[in-house]
Amino acid sequence: MIINDKEFGEVIVRKNSLSRGIKFSVSTSGRLSMSVPSYTSSFLAKRFLNSNRQTIRDSLPIKDPNGQRARDYKKKLLMKKAREYLPYRLEYYAKLYGYTYNKCRLSHANTRWGSCSSNKTISLNIGLMNVPEKLRDYVILHELAHLNHMDHSKAFWQEVSQHDHNYKSHEKRLKLFSPGV
Repeated sequence: MIINDKEFGEVIVRKNSLSRGIKFSVSTSGRLSMSVPSYTSSFLAKRFLNSNRQTIRDSLPIKDPNGQRARDYKKKLLMKKAREYLPYRLEYYAKLYGYTYNKCRLSHANTRWGSCSSNKTISLNIGLMNVPEKLRDYVILHELAHLNHMDHSKAFWQEVSQHDHNYKSHEKRLKLFSPGV
């Protein structure tokens, strides 16, 4: 459930069957989030929100609601660009170097550029659309190498270096950017 509040913007309300009380936190998007018992009505959630405004202001780093909307819009645009580019680039390199994966997933994680699971699903962060193409390609090649080596062993890095001779400088340059949107 979402409560639209004039001061806090969109407040995310999550019902939890194990919860015995109401707790406030800040979601990764910067929105105010409420965890409430599953039997809590929207009326009671709004009432609790109103009665705890000052405590919320004093204790939680809530971002400006206008910034939330701008971030949502930016994320939507990046997702559109990423859908049009990243799966095709991944497929290009997979075919070029003989890799086989099961699925490509796009994410907007705040801490990682990509991942590869043991079931051969490669996840790529939409934030890659904000970095130079050479760095995007490095991340794609890095994740493809994980299909053969699920760790960062010496053999893994040797495989990465076969496809990207400048992987060390690309890795350093990538650290200048943030994967969060």
